[in-house]
Amino acid sequence: MPTAVLTDRERTAVQAYLRLLHTVRAAFDGASGPGRPPVVPPSVLAEAEQALADAGLTGHEEEFFHLLRTWCPD
Repeated sequence: MPTAVLTDRERTAVQAYLRLLHTVRAAFDGASGPGRPPVVPPSVLAEAEQALADAGLTGHEEEFFHLLRTWCPD
């Protein structure tokens, strides 16, 4: 399997995305009652958005998800 060497900004973007993904999963797995949908804190979403922008990956979803699959195949 080829190994990709991520830049610091790409690694930060992948890590922020994974934190966002885990936060969303936790919100959906958590106790949410009727009329109380799970909420992702705006700061978590903002962190992921900023990290993607800093890495130059905004609008390049295919490239980003390739990096994500390469760095974190599970």
